[in-house]
Amino acid sequence: MNENRQFVEKGTTILIAKPFSYVLSSKQIKNRCDNCLKSGKLLKCSGCHYVNYCNRDCQRDAWNIHKQECINLKRIAPRVIPDAARLMARIIVKLNSGGGEEKGYYSDHSFRKFKDLMSHYSDVKEDKRRMEHFTSLCGVLFEFMGKSELPNPAELMGIYGKICVNSFNILDNDMNSIGVGIYLSPSILDHSCKPNAVAVFEGTKIIIRTIVDVPRFEWSQIKISYIDLMNSRDTRQAELMSTYYFLCECEKCKEPEPLTESAICPEISCSKYCDINENNCSHCGRELSKELVEKFEEARDFTENHLQNMRSMAYIDISKMCLKKQKGVFHPLNLQHVRVLESAFDATVTLTYWEDAENYALQLIPGYLHYYEKIHPLTGLLYLLLGKIQMHLGKIKKAYETLKISRSILLITHGEKHSVLMENLIPLLSQAIGEIRGINN
Repeated sequence: MNENRQFVEKGTTILIAKPFSYVLSSKQIKNRCDNCLKSGKLLKCSGCHYVNYCNRDCQRDAWNIHKQECINLKRIAPRVIPDAARLMARIIVKLNSGGGEEKGYYSDHSFRKFKDLMSHYSDVKEDKRRMEHFTSLCGVLFEFMGKSELPNPAELMGIYGKICVNSFNILDNDMNSIGVGIYLSPSILDHSCKPNAVAVFEGTKIIIRTIVDVPRFEWSQIKISYIDLMNSRDTRQAELMSTYYFLCECEKCKEPEPLTESAICPEISCSKYCDINENNCSHCGRELSKELVEKFEEARDFTENHLQNMRSMAYIDISKMCLKKQKGVFHPLNLQHVRVLESAFDATVTLTYWEDAENYALQLIPGYLHYYEKIHPLTGLLYLLLGKIQMHLGKIKKAYETLKISRSILLITHGEKHSVLMENLIPLLSQAIGEIRGINN
């Protein structure tokens, strides 16, 4: 990207980068190629019998880095090396082979090397949780690589710190994490809870695209989000401090967030959000009864107790129980309510309950528009999945309109050449158009 450029239109790719180092998640090791991260028919490495590849080309491409870990992976089998330890080991091998001179350009003349990445060394050293993790990783690395291959403890902790605060979760086309990587040039990007750019992935390649018009391009003004934005300000700030050692001061974090823990006004003609801690609705003045407060607190506590379990597995029955308790009590944009709708939607998709899935998706859209806003990859993908469901249900005209909305978003967040559009969205749109023409004829 030319730093002298002035106006930059939304939907512009401003940076593309390959990883300095990366690893496929151990949870995906049997399902995806260890080199390109694609799923499909795989060939197991004949040496370690641990990693898999699409084909011989991917195996040859990966051999330069894999050859040094292959023997070690075989030696420690059937134990599985933690992802963080494997990434550290790969970085150490790369640095020992001169990889420290690799440059990640973010403009014609500006670049970053691995040594330029922040490590927050002193913060990590004072962080009990991270020091315990670091100590355990050192034990794993000592057994995996041998003491002679490891740098001194200070350098090792510097590498660990750089991974902690600079790594990106590598996402598949559904925005699910499938790996983790270090990217040199994208490390220039700062965080905002109201970002003007997003990071998407095509395989291991990271793509940074603007999601709003940028009047004057400067790298210091380009912001992405490091965290999930569907959270309250307090939760976002706590995550940023514990993970990255800073607090966000964006405009979103300076504004009140009355909807995150809101009740719905019991006055039918109002139905706006209420603060359950107040005696009256701030919009219409209706008194909030003791019974409403008790129902709200019961629904809140019940939901909070079950949301933790639903983060790892979507339980449709529990989701329905939560939604039943929330009905007539929670505002539709209450954060807990949106989270439960998300869980219910995921569960019904998994169970192929398509009618229910469509219903939950339609209820979920306002929450996504509020917390992620319209131009966000997850919002575009929600519309895409809803369009697929409507196609499956034979609601072709509704599907067509839904898919058009998805396309308008994903063209900005991903670009017309991304596989999400080329392989998923465009074929569905074409199918919908063909079926509509068939109906009209």
